[in-house]
Amino acid sequence: MSALRQSLGDYLTIRRSLGFKLARTGLLLADFVDYAERGGADIVTTELAFSWATLSPDGAAAWSAQRLGVVRGFARHLHAIDPAHEVPPTDLIVGRSRRATPYPYSAADIEALMTAAGSFRSPLRVCTFETLVGLLTTTGMRVGEAIGLDRSDIDWDNGLVLITDTKFGKSRLVPLHPTTLDALATYDRRRDQLCAHPRDPSFFVSTVGTRLHYCNVHEGWLQLVRRAGLERLSARCRPRLHDLRHRFAVNTLIGWYRDGVDVQARLPLLSTYLGHSNPGSTYWYLSAAPELLSLTARRLDDAQGAKP
Repeated sequence: MSALRQSLGDYLTIRRSLGFKLARTGLLLADFVDYAERGGADIVTTELAFSWATLSPDGAAAWSAQRLGVVRGFARHLHAIDPAHEVPPTDLIVGRSRRATPYPYSAADIEALMTAAGSFRSPLRVCTFETLVGLLTTTGMRVGEAIGLDRSDIDWDNGLVLITDTKFGKSRLVPLHPTTLDALATYDRRRDQLCAHPRDPSFFVSTVGTRLHYCNVHEGWLQLVRRAGLERLSARCRPRLHDLRHRFAVNTLIGWYRDGVDVQARLPLLSTYLGHSNPGSTYWYLSAAPELLSLTARRLDDAQGAKP
């Protein structure tokens, strides 16, 4: 094992002990170390980091900047131990990522996606994707949270799901609508029929009885999108799996506005339900849908019109 790879292991161990998951960071840095080792380098230099960050000539500047930023954090750690390691400057690659425009899934789109799952060859894969898409649509869970569920995380008696090891290292209970609970129960029985001896305790299982991996779920999702006939609406608006979460949040807010409730007072509740680290993350949904903006403006006009 090279000194650089050993240092990477130490770096990730320290950061993860502080609560950082670093899943993607770990993969990127492992690739960077592979690149360095192939070139015979055992010291991080600005030139080496820049060369690796811009490996794809067609890559967006924002992506190259993110790659360089990952190396920069590692380089700072190394530089504190050995000044021979160089820390790449922050302005070496100018790139700014832009938030994608959420895809406005309609009820018909959701139905088409779940119907498209029926085209998979494996009966287990069919019911897994049907149920997974339904769960994400009705609860707004993150994909990683859903595929991370174990069988023991579902409280059938009280209609609750326990989500652990979330994006921000917190756990929360998510109440389920009775129809959602029924759909999960149906999948639970069907999964046991099709996979009598699973290899993992996960609720959702692959065709070989293991926990689902995000990359495989994403690949399956792309197949569903194509078979459902959903098209990207612009360069920044395409049917993403994460946008099911956005749809849930927006529909919840629209429902509150139409019911005339105090949305401002309820936002912290939605923030907690979604597992956001702070309500500020939830506020973004207020500006993410034209219908929400219209309802917000109408509520403001009504309030101003009621003033003496």
